[in-house]
Formats: sequence, structure tokens, C-alpha cells
Amino acid sequence: MKALLKLFVFLFAISAFGQNTYLHCGKLVDTKSGKVLSEKTIIVSGNKIIEVVDGYLKPESGNVIDLKSKTVMPGLIDMHVHIESETNPKKYLQAYTLNDADVAYNSLHYAEVTLMNGFTTVRDLGGSGVNVSLRNAINQGKVKGPRIFTAEKALATTGGHADPTNGAKKSLIGNPGPKEGVVNGVEDAKKAVRQRYKNGADLIKITATGGVLSVAKSGQNPQFTIEEIKAICETAKDYGFHVAAHAHGDEGMQRAIIGGVKTIEHGTLMSTETMELMKKHDVYLVPTITAGKFVSDKAKIKGYYPEIIVPKALDIGPKIQDMFARAYKNGVGIAFGTDAAVFFHGDNGKEFGYMVEAGMPAMETLQSATITNAMILKMEDELGQIKGGFIADIIAVNDDPIKNISTMENVVFVMKEGKVYKQ
Repeated sequence: MKALLKLFVFLFAISAFGQNTYLHCGKLVDTKSGKVLSEKTIIVSGNKIIEVVDGYLKPESGNVIDLKSKTVMPGLIDMHVHIESETNPKKYLQAYTLNDADVAYNSLHYAEVTLMNGFTTVRDLGGSGVNVSLRNAINQGKVKGPRIFTAEKALATTGGHADPTNGAKKSLIGNPGPKEGVVNGVEDAKKAVRQRYKNGADLIKITATGGVLSVAKSGQNPQFTIEEIKAICETAKDYGFHVAAHAHGDEGMQRAIIGGVKTIEHGTLMSTETMELMKKHDVYLVPTITAGKFVSDKAKIKGYYPEIIVPKALDIGPKIQDMFARAYKNGVGIAFGTDAAVFFHGDNGKEFGYMVEAGMPAMETLQSATITNAMILKMEDELGQIKGGFIADIIAVNDDPIKNISTMENVVFVMKEGKVYKQ
């Protein structure tokens, strides 16, 4: 009966959508089972996967894509990028020299580079608001880029990591509030979330502690009260949002977890106690090892960052990978994320190698970037697997990543929603 039903679905797809696409896959990563399968054909119709069949199906009509020498897998999901900008020594000056139109044009390049490197979905964790327009333009097919879930503008406290006026002279500082993403008190917290909803956000991002790259002294002090975080998370839930929390310091992490966030970004100084708290509250770590390594390297180049940032970068950056290793061994849930923009967009794939280097098996790193992230985004029935009924986000690399994880840095084929962008 099941076989007949599958045949009916297959025949209906052919009649309803016309020409199908057939991908002949030498190897196929089954993210659900954690196995690498051999000699499969993926049948794609429109923007959906119709079926995966054994062997190399040779249709009488339709488009055949030969990936027999490649390893094929679902499109990757990066849970921490900043799609509007990219690291460079002039970045802090650009906050005062670039118009929104300049930011938008730059973001088109970053979005396309991200997609071409196999990341068909990203979670954008804070920008100016241009990220919402970019998401919409991609969804409407106007420009090339990954599927974007955006936080719009990150939330901070006055002087906190995401306060947009940090480092400015007094005449420019003003008094930013919830509209600008600055929160001081429970009522501000509620209003700031509602403003993000009004502005078109998909989720909320808070800066629960100080940060490395903000023009401020501390990179780790707690910057929200538990009451403020609870108000943010409870209000976010009303609007169907989950909350991501940037955090380097341990006390700020604990407040964020107790307050109701879903993910901890970076997690650099995480204690064993905090790891246990994360497991108890089903909170995931987004490690961003690549960013930590990049900033610690660039901090050694005089003038690359403002002087106030250098000691923070040299202190925090090198510690992330070791923390990740401890968190993984302690059973903390891991969600793949890189903090692309802190380093160069397109280098996201390096994160896989750093995770494997720290002790996470290669297959589990791939699962963290597919089925785990799809679940957090509540897209687990559409993304993260190559399976009938799922969206046709499909990529390929030259080698088997289980044997050579560095192959994830060179994605050679990209299909998003059934359309080939790189072959």
C-alpha cells in the first residue's frame, strides 16, 4: 500500500509540475539516521523534494544533474551571522559614513557569498533594519541569498554591547530607547520586543553580557536583570519569537537561561553549573569558534581594532574552542553558528573543522547545522533533511566530510528551493 501511495505521489508530481530534476548522488548524507548512503537519486519537482530512490534513476524526460563523484547533503543552516556588514579596519568609522543604501548594496554581496558557500538558511542576529528588507527581497526572488530569519536590531541596555551609540561623542549619544533597541527596565523590555515585531523581525536577540567588539570596556559583565530578560522572553513568546542571547560572562548566561532564552551565543566563560542549567532548560549553545579565532588573530595587528577592543579580543577569543569542547562533552545541545561578519562571509564552513578538532564527531557537526537548527527555527518538517516533502535545499561537496571535514570549506553545488545557484 505504501509503495502504491509513493508511486501515486510521484506520478502526480510529474503531471502537475512537468519536468522534474533528478540528482544522481554518489554519496548522500542522511542527517536523520547519521549515515552516509551510496548511489541515490533525489527527485525534485518545483521547490520540493518528491522522493529519494535507490540507484541512478534514468528518466525519459527531465533534467539530470550528475553528482556521482560528490557527497550530497541538505542545505546548511548558520544560526549566527550579521548579513549587513563585514570585518575591516574602517568598520567603526563606517557607522558614521555609510547610508542605509550603502549598507543594503553591501549586504547583497554578503548574502550571495553566503548562499554560494552552501548556507541556504541563516539566522541574522542584529543589524540596522536593512536586514529585514534584504530578507524580503530574497523571499521575493529579487536578489540571491539564503533564507533569512532576522532579529532586525539587537536589544541592549544603555552602554551595553548593542547600544548603537557606544563610542560616539557626547553630542551624538543622545538618549536611545526601545525604538533603537535600548532597554532599561521591564516596560522598556516589552516595548522593545513589540517594536521589533512592528519592524518585521522573526526573533529577538539580546546582549546579555558585554561583548568583544563593542567600543566599551567590559566584554563579560552581566547587562540585563533577570526581570528584564523574563519580560523580553515572555513578550517574545506572545509574538511567536524565540530569543537568542549573546553572552561571554557566566553570570549573564545564567540570568539569560533562567529568563527563558533558547540559545546562548558564544558562551566563552561558561561554568559547569551553567552547562547543567542549559540542559535543564533545553537551551542550546551556538559556539562561534571561527569568530573567536579570527578576532584574537586580528587583535595582534596594530590599528585593526580600536585600542579598547584589543585586550578583550586577546582574552576572550582564544577561549571559545576549549569551552565548546567541555560543553559538548557535558551533553549541552549544540546549534551550529559562526558569527560571520566578525570574519569574512563565505568562510562559515571553517567552523566544522574547529568543532571536529574540539572533539565533536563530523556527522554530529553536520546534524547541528541541519536537523538541530531546523528544529530551533520550527522548520523541522521542511528543512534539514533530504526527504520527500521537504524543501529542495541541497548542496554537494567533493569529498566525504566524515573522512575529510575540510571539504565543507569548498561547496561545489548549491540548490535552494529547487533552483540551482551553483553547479
